[in-house]
Amino acid sequence: MNVLLVHGLWRTPLSFLLLDRRLRRWGYRTEHFGYAAVTQRYDAIVARLVNRMERIGGTGPYAVIGHSLGGILLRSALPRVTGPLPRHLVMLGTPNRPSYLAHVLGVHWVYRRLMGECGLNLANPVFYAGLPVPEIPYTVVAGTSGLRGRWSPFGDQPNDGLVAVSETSIREDDPVVLLPVTHTFMMNNARVQAVIHRVLAPTPDVA
Repeated sequence: MNVLLVHGLWRTPLSFLLLDRRLRRWGYRTEHFGYAAVTQRYDAIVARLVNRMERIGGTGPYAVIGHSLGGILLRSALPRVTGPLPRHLVMLGTPNRPSYLAHVLGVHWVYRRLMGECGLNLANPVFYAGLPVPEIPYTVVAGTSGLRGRWSPFGDQPNDGLVAVSETSIREDDPVVLLPVTHTFMMNNARVQAVIHRVLAPTPDVA
């Protein structure tokens, strides 16, 4: 089975290097989707992602993994795919609700410039109101090793340093996999990788 990896804001496909090696060791064929969130328009990125997913879908069963913003891009792309859909969507530290930290940083012009349209969407309730709910099986993984308490922007809420656990669920009753990891490098964590291995494990009718 193919697995398409979509990185997060300010990251590159290299951020998935260790996970890529692990997936290949498990027998998956991996592909990476790269983009420049600071300079590229959101819809243009999603259109390219749709094309990539349709191409991969024409070769056989596949799954998709998105880290942070990558999960949001995949949510936008899924309803536009005209070919076979992924068997599973894995979201790692994805802010599936308006991001408090993006909202705080967005008031500063330097951060608005660095975040681009993609990053600013993460603080926009109107954007989230139009974000489709995936119609395929999905797994949400959230980190809990972020700072908590007086010096944390999230107060006492569990978080991964950039995204609060409460921001990761799509539906109120979503089961969220909580792990003691931080946002930036969670894909490299063995426990996160074990969750990915479990949810992507092929069923008897999956090649």
